[in-house]
Amino acid sequence: MKESQFLEEDAVFSEVVPAGEYWVHEIKKDQTLRILDMEGNQAADTLFYDSHDPLNRYSASDTIAKQGSLYLTSGSELISTRGDVLAEIVADTCGRHDTLGGACSRESNTMRYCHSKEHMHACRDIFISAIQQWQPGMDKRDITCNINFFMNVPVTPEGKLTFADGISAAGRYVELKAHRDLVCVMSNCPQLNNPCNAYNPTPVKMFIWNSPE
Repeated sequence: MKESQFLEEDAVFSEVVPAGEYWVHEIKKDQTLRILDMEGNQAADTLFYDSHDPLNRYSASDTIAKQGSLYLTSGSELISTRGDVLAEIVADTCGRHDTLGGACSRESNTMRYCHSKEHMHACRDIFISAIQQWQPGMDKRDITCNINFFMNVPVTPEGKLTFADGISAAGRYVELKAHRDLVCVMSNCPQLNNPCNAYNPTPVKMFIWNSPE
């Protein structure tokens, strides 16, 4: 784990995102984005797109292949569908972040839990609303495999995914430095059925700093 060099009072932008809401914002090249887990064990489902070319976007498979690890932490580079480095994790007080669990959907709620959960708000719906705010022509086909910051998804020896209690805590954060102009799309997960957020969705806080002089 690696702590940040930045102070909250020096941020050029900050905003609290309630559970179940989305956040869409451009991060300029060399700016640093922090996602702060305010109360602990929240899951921040996140996508990144090249600001100038939305088809060039975060690729989970290329990121995993480049670093040879299923989990993200300090030093991990986020790779795009075209092989570009979109951003690098430069500070992380949580320890690791999931690349495989994906975003909850109404369909997965019924499969994972029961049919009565189908109506519940889900991250894929939130992502669709978010990207259509940014680019009205985008739709569900533009939602790729996402990062689940703070989420704990262990892989069993048999290769199965398990959803376990979170390993984050109140005040832990992850920071990313943009290697190009990016748009960050984040769904602050509303999931009430998953132990990853202790069955209690909570707010996260976003910060942006300019590059130090």
